[in-house]
Amino acid sequence: MKKTIVIVDDHILIAKALEGIIDNFNEFEVIYVCENGKDLIQKFEDNGKIPDIVLLDISMPIMDGFETAAWLTLHHPDIKVMALSMQGDDNSVIKMIKNGAKGYLLKNTHPKDLETALTKLNSDGFFYPEWASKIIFSNLNKEKEAENAVKISDREREFLKYTVTELSYKEIADKMCCSPRTVESYRDQLCDKLDLKTRVGLAVFAIKNGFAG
Repeated sequence: MKKTIVIVDDHILIAKALEGIIDNFNEFEVIYVCENGKDLIQKFEDNGKIPDIVLLDISMPIMDGFETAAWLTLHHPDIKVMALSMQGDDNSVIKMIKNGAKGYLLKNTHPKDLETALTKLNSDGFFYPEWASKIIFSNLNKEKEAENAVKISDREREFLKYTVTELSYKEIADKMCCSPRTVESYRDQLCDKLDLKTRVGLAVFAIKNGFAG
């Protein structure tokens, strides 16, 4: 049985051309194409067809690749996300990986290299070409130093545990026996410390770093 793929890219001509290329691969098939992350979520809800792999562009309107990768990591962790973008800078690569992408390719990749990448992603669970691996490894020490420098209090740890639930901030405040304003201060402090912007980002961090157990 072929592994199923969904393409998320706001450039429809590119997405359709990519669909035609992938449908000629022996082991893969595209089941649908989406214009952005919000469109992807809607299609998940409408038809219930959840793919094995999502090929994800980064620069998209409404809901971009960074936010979409984080959402997929939180709600569908079994889906393998591969970024497919024109952006190959350090910040984009590292941010996509932080948000859960298991692979990264540039759009000028040769079709045969794309097939190889998809095969490796499916079998090994990840695929990074040499140029992306160099970016990742060069940032490892910086990431470790940054993580060691971040001090997270016991109360912030408790708050992180609740970010992965469906509780509102008021309900989290009740659980923590404090005011909603205090909970919001935990959120703001953690976002500043971790360079995050949303609850989804905090939830992904909590899961990856063992705070959600």
